[in-house]
Amino acid sequence: MKNQLRIIGGEWKRRQLPFASVEGLRPTPDRVRETLFNWLMWDIQNTSVLDTCTGSGALAFEALSRGASHVTLIEPNKQQAQFLRENIQTLNIRDRCDLHLKTAEDVLPNLKKTFDVVFLDPPYSLNLWADLSVMIDPLLNPNAFIYIEADVPLAQIQLPHSWQKIKETKAGTVHAGLYQKT
Repeated sequence: MKNQLRIIGGEWKRRQLPFASVEGLRPTPDRVRETLFNWLMWDIQNTSVLDTCTGSGALAFEALSRGASHVTLIEPNKQQAQFLRENIQTLNIRDRCDLHLKTAEDVLPNLKKTFDVVFLDPPYSLNLWADLSVMIDPLLNPNAFIYIEADVPLAQIQLPHSWQKIKETKAGTVHAGLYQKT
């Protein structure tokens, strides 16, 4: 069985993309995604993006639709990774994507590139925000943006001191914030 996500803006606005029905997989709600990309509107163009826990691909594909130059996707679920591969092929963006079929904990220490924008939205039940943020920090370009999505208030999450919160929102049970590396 598959689900659909909708690209909200940019080149593929209103485009529907399928994703797997996998337990715990929850795309960033449209309203939150729209807020995030309004925050990043002037800063997403020509960026190198890391989608740490890709899931449906909603954030990665939205970033590319709105002008990011390259996205690194990390997704350990084989079934969902196949949907990501198919969506990459459908959108004809193989040259703009790297897909890693492993956990973020396995991939991050071996990445050799740096990023301007990072999405940190791990499965809530795994409570990986603090651990992954420490692994992500050395991969950030100066003034990079980090988007965090959680089911707990962001103040409860231990993040690197060099990450300054610049925006925050809440929609239902979703707490979301945009940080910048200082």
